[in-house]
Amino acid sequence: MSKSNCSDCTCRLANEVGQLKAIVNAQSRTLAKLVRQMKEGCKKDEEAKESTLCGLNPCLKCLQPDILYHLGLNTETTDFPKVFGDVRFVCMGGTPGRMENFAYYVMQEIGLKINAATKLRNISEAGQRFSLFKVGPVLCASHGMGCPSISILLHELIKMMYHAKCKDPVFIRIGTSGGIGVEPGTVIISSEAIDGRLNPAHEILVHGASVQHASQLDESLADEIKMCHDPCKDSYEAIIGRTLCAHDFYEGQSRLDGAFCEYTPEMKKSYLETLQSQQVKNIEMESLAFAALTSRANIRGAVVCVAILNRLNGDQIKTPHDVLSKWEKRPQELVARYIRKVLYHNDDDDESEQPEDEAEAGAGGAGDTQKAPAEEAE
Repeated sequence: MSKSNCSDCTCRLANEVGQLKAIVNAQSRTLAKLVRQMKEGCKKDEEAKESTLCGLNPCLKCLQPDILYHLGLNTETTDFPKVFGDVRFVCMGGTPGRMENFAYYVMQEIGLKINAATKLRNISEAGQRFSLFKVGPVLCASHGMGCPSISILLHELIKMMYHAKCKDPVFIRIGTSGGIGVEPGTVIISSEAIDGRLNPAHEILVHGASVQHASQLDESLADEIKMCHDPCKDSYEAIIGRTLCAHDFYEGQSRLDGAFCEYTPEMKKSYLETLQSQQVKNIEMESLAFAALTSRANIRGAVVCVAILNRLNGDQIKTPHDVLSKWEKRPQELVARYIRKVLYHNDDDDESEQPEDEAEAGAGGAGDTQKAPAEEAE
């Protein structure tokens, strides 16, 4: 065996040992907490648990039941606090297959397992719109393409968090994007979401009138996720920058390869260069709605996307599928590291809880080493 191979093997083993130690330490803290509770007679906090979300529709309390139509769930047939009350992270991406893959991946990264014969269950299968998988404290959902689609999902996921009385959930969108002056394969963590006029606001029409909501993202969360990138080991760059959210894939992103194009290559070049001068690092189609809705509900939110091409060099995605598949895993890696760090590496928080080794199959649960079907980039 060559020295380089031996060195790589040693580094990999050291990394795996470090991860196992972190998981064991977290489990030890949880066991100590359980023993303490048993000695105290398993006393529970007498205060009723309430959601930390704010600014929500006051009519929600009157909805008996509240029907989350597109998720195929309602508060009459599902005990939301029991099934979803432990959710701390809500991760979402475009396609069902991508988020099923991520659910299996994050399960492995945070040390969960179920019987090898068990398969992940799509909790929202009855809704026939989105996919939804629960892996311990992590909820993985597909959001489709564009602001209208993700806004529907977010309305119902936010209501889910409210009914489940979740405390301080973190929402993260994971996806692909077109880079602006960045190397393909680069991961961009959004500092701000802006529209095509460079305004940091999500505009909707309510009763025929324009209403704008600030598209704010949590700066500290973006920094925390970026800190999970290791420039010495990772073969890609991770940066923080502004993200432009377009309302379609072709004309809204100044592409020249759509069915219609009423502008010149020079106009396209000028517009993209203007974006670059304004520190815009990528273009995608969901960040405005994501940022606006999460910030309105007092939810910490982050958008983490990989650039699958540099739009200054062209419009069509010509990268081989196997390379794209590797690139789209990069945001997943960073987000999984962040989740693992929050769950297991906060040694100052003795009350942090380790998820159960085996998730409930009825609630979606976790998977083991099964693989979901491969998905194409958005």
